[in-house]
Amino acid sequence: MRLFDLSLQFKMPLWGGGLIIATALALSTSFVVQTWDNLHQEIHKNAQDIGRTMARSLFPVMLHDEVWQAFEIVTLPFAAAPSAALAESLIVLDSAARVYVSSRPEDHPVLSPLASLGGELAELDRAFPRAPDANVFVLDIGQAQHIYVTLPIVNDGVRLGTLVVAYNKSLLWQRFTHLLGNALWVTLLVLGVLLPITAYWGRRMMQPMRLITERISRIGSNEFEALDASLYPYKDEVGQLFAAYADMRAKLMEKAELEKEMVKSERMAAVGRLTASIAHEINNPLGGMLNAISTLKRFGSPDPVMQKTVSLLERGLSQVRDTVAALLVEAKVKSRPLNPADLEDVRILVSHAARKHATQLSWDINLATEVALPSTLVRQVLINLLLNAITAAGQSGHVALRVNASEQGVTMVIENNGKSLSPEQLSRLFEPFTQFSDNGNGLGLWICYQIVTQLGGTIQAESDNMLTRFSVTFPLNSSETP
Repeated sequence: MRLFDLSLQFKMPLWGGGLIIATALALSTSFVVQTWDNLHQEIHKNAQDIGRTMARSLFPVMLHDEVWQAFEIVTLPFAAAPSAALAESLIVLDSAARVYVSSRPEDHPVLSPLASLGGELAELDRAFPRAPDANVFVLDIGQAQHIYVTLPIVNDGVRLGTLVVAYNKSLLWQRFTHLLGNALWVTLLVLGVLLPITAYWGRRMMQPMRLITERISRIGSNEFEALDASLYPYKDEVGQLFAAYADMRAKLMEKAELEKEMVKSERMAAVGRLTASIAHEINNPLGGMLNAISTLKRFGSPDPVMQKTVSLLERGLSQVRDTVAALLVEAKVKSRPLNPADLEDVRILVSHAARKHATQLSWDINLATEVALPSTLVRQVLINLLLNAITAAGQSGHVALRVNASEQGVTMVIENNGKSLSPEQLSRLFEPFTQFSDNGNGLGLWICYQIVTQLGGTIQAESDNMLTRFSVTFPLNSSETP
C-alpha cells in the first residue's frame, strides 16, 4: 500500500508530525548556525576588548621596557578564574615580531622570534600585518587547533608591538556542543509534546469522517444507521457533513418507506383486482344455482330426503356467497348504527372460543350511545381481531378490549399476552393470503384492513415481549356513513 492510500486518520498525524519535525530541524539548524556565528563574533569582540584595554596599558610599559609589569598585565585575565577566560593565552610581540612577554612563558620563551615557535605561530608570523595603522587581524585555518587575533599596540602613529590573543578551538567546540545539547533537549521536549497532540487531534478529526464513510458505504444494502451528533458537536465543515448525512439519511428512509408503501399498495391492488374478477365469475353461476334451488324447494318433490339435500346445498352455496362477499369487502352495504348492544353481542360470540382456550377476557367499554358507524362491518372487524387475539394468547392467556368514543371518533384497542410478532411479520400483517398460523386462510386481517380503510379509519399493530396490540380508529366525520 502506498503512503497516499493510507487512511486519513493515519495520514494526517504522519503529515502533521512530519511538518513539526521538519520545522524543528529547520529551527535547530538555524539555531546551530546562529550559535556558531555568535561564538565567532564573541571571540572577535573579546579580542577587541582585550586589545583596547591592554594596548593602552602595555604601550607605556613597553616604552619604559618594564617586562615584569607587562607580564603582570597579560596574566591578570587568567589569575582570577582561569576556566572562565575565553582566550587560552596572550602574547606580546615587539616591533621585530619577537616574544616580549607571554601569559604562558614556558610555551613562548621571551625574545623568541615568532617564526621560531613553528607550526601555527610561524604561519601567523607570515600573515599578520605590521603597519602602524593595521586593523584587527584574525587567522583561522581550517585544520588548525587555534584561532589567533592580532591587535597593534600603537599610540600617536607609533607602533611598539603586537598583542596576539590565542583561542583554543576545542574550548570553543565544548561551549558550542553544550549549547547544541541544550537546544536538542528543548527540541525533543517540544516534539514530545506536539507529536502526541497532533496524533490525537488527527485521529479525533478523522474519527467522524471514518464513521460517515462506513455509514455511506452501507447505504446500498438499505442500512440507514444513525450517527450520534455528540461525536462531533462543532459547526465546521465536518459538523456540516454530519448534518448533511443526517438529512440524507432521513430523506432516504422516507423514500424507502414510500417505495415500500407503493409496492404494498400495488400488490394489494393487484390482489383486489384478481379477487374481484374471480368473485364476479363465481357470482354469476352462483346466483343461478341459488335461484334454481329456491325454485326446486318451492315446486319440487316433497320427499324429505330430497328436501334435506336441497337445504344442505342451499346452505353450502350461501356460505360460498358469503366468502365471495368477504373477498369483495362490501363496505357500502346498508347497516344500522353501532350501539353498546352490538359490543355485548360480540362478547357473547367470542366467549365460546375464550372458554375453549381458557382465555381471560377483559372488557372496558366507554360507549354510552349509538354512533354513526355501520354495526355489521365494525362487528366483523372486532370479532376477527378478538378471535385472532384469543388464538395468539394460547391456553390460559389474557385478552383485553378497550373501546373509547369521543366527538372525533371511536378508538378500539385489542391486546393479548401471547407470542410476540417479529418485525417482518408486522411489516406484512395486513397483506392478503399471509398466514402466521396453521389455521385460517390469511384473509382475515386483510379484510379488516379493507373495511377500516374504506370507513376512513386506521389500523395499526405493535408487538414487544409483553404484549401484542392492535389499535383501530374510526372517525365519525367519515363520508362512509351507514
